[in-house]
Amino acid sequence: MGASHRCRSSIKPGSCSSLLSVGTFWLLSGIMTAYACPKICHCADRSGLVVQCTSRNLENIPLNLPKDTVVLLLSSNRIRNIPKETFTELHRLRELDLSHNAIESVEVGAFQGISESLRTLDLSNNHLSSLPKDTFAKLHARVRLSHNPWHCECSLQEVLRELRLDPETVNEVSCYTSVQQEYVGQSVIQVLDSGINFCNFHHKTTDVAMFVAMFCWFSMVTAYIMYYIKHNQEDARRHMEYLKSLPSTSHVSKDYDTASSMF
Repeated sequence: MGASHRCRSSIKPGSCSSLLSVGTFWLLSGIMTAYACPKICHCADRSGLVVQCTSRNLENIPLNLPKDTVVLLLSSNRIRNIPKETFTELHRLRELDLSHNAIESVEVGAFQGISESLRTLDLSNNHLSSLPKDTFAKLHARVRLSHNPWHCECSLQEVLRELRLDPETVNEVSCYTSVQQEYVGQSVIQVLDSGINFCNFHHKTTDVAMFVAMFCWFSMVTAYIMYYIKHNQEDARRHMEYLKSLPSTSHVSKDYDTASSMF
């Protein structure tokens, strides 16, 4: 039975407006809770909630973002880090723009909770040089990583292997530095497509380091053994000289016999 019908059958005339007011209040409270917009941002419903926080000098991602957010625009701020579980309650999020910030690190688990729903992720024009291997675990979104100072080595290769890079900007993901200097300035994908395996360089570097370490250890052991032998030889020589300086047994016995005959 609806509230209006109950109002018509109510004995007290004022109870109808009171009941409707309470119902409206709770309805609006629920809507405001679901769509509460951060004061520093602008929110609009455009076939889904769009939260626009662009160019607001933000150093951190706003807390308590509306749970029904579909598009989150955070570009052109001063954000430096993306902590884990930052977007874990935004299960409807489809587009996330973090471009043109100062992002240096993205923690593993940063996109936990949105890996299934997210379709577009923009991390271009930041300060990223490397990422943990599992940063984008289970992420199905198309990702933009262009115009970052990437260091081309094994871990970056493993990260890119699991990603769907945006085809329009894929060739703009370049090596700013590299384990091999010859690849600096080149497109990472083009280098990898040519058959280069950065993980092989990593293993070779590790092998060389182990060889150097073992050589140093062997040299130290050899030097110690040489020192020990030389030191023992020196002690043995001094001991022999000491023994030679002692009077011989035959000489002592002869002197004793001479002394005995005199008495």
